[in-house]
Amino acid sequence: MILDGINLDLVEGQTTMLLGESGSGKTTLSRSIAGLNAAYTGEVLLEGNVLANGTRKRSNEDRRRIQYIFQSPFSSLNPRRSIGDSLEVPLEMSGGMSRKQRRAAVADALDAVRLGRSYINRRPGELSGGERQRAAVARALVNAPSVLVCDEITSALDVSVQASVIELLRELQRERGLAMLFVTHNIALARHVSHKLAVLEKGRLVDYGPTDHVLRNPQHDYTKSLLKHVPTL
Repeated sequence: MILDGINLDLVEGQTTMLLGESGSGKTTLSRSIAGLNAAYTGEVLLEGNVLANGTRKRSNEDRRRIQYIFQSPFSSLNPRRSIGDSLEVPLEMSGGMSRKQRRAAVADALDAVRLGRSYINRRPGELSGGERQRAAVARALVNAPSVLVCDEITSALDVSVQASVIELLRELQRERGLAMLFVTHNIALARHVSHKLAVLEKGRLVDYGPTDHVLRNPQHDYTKSLLKHVPTL
């Protein structure tokens, strides 16, 4: 997907929802921000500093500060590893911590996502879908990032579990001042999740602004068509 003229910002303590249908460019944009798509042109800035295109060229500190949570937790949790071992991997890659320090950071991250350190020795296959996604969030948190990129992380969950994961993200944001990009095709989540709403259509940003403003006063026909299917908004 070719992105054209994208200009948005992620603010400390706030969530921007990146909304669009399949093929709109959401994943291309979110992966570019996280350095997982090295082929983009343009610039991604972190606190005013231009980041290298791919994670391999970014510094350890830059990689640490932007963490990506995949739609499927199995993309970040190896089914053959214990939860604790999977959560240690980012810390091992960053370096500078002893095994004891890494294990303590893993336990703290599991506590933060309301799983608890008793999950350290479990494997992903032993967890429910919601628990696996919480463990994936913990893996992103273990390096104390500034920015979380959440790629459709609630789409495979039932409604009640979705709500609990969203509430967890909101609590973590309040506690840690995280900037979040929440990628989704589900506009019904907008008011529950985001401070700002960015609507993508075919690689172009067609509506962007405070969530309530975009929902009440959409400027583009594409956004208006999405809203027609969500009467409760």
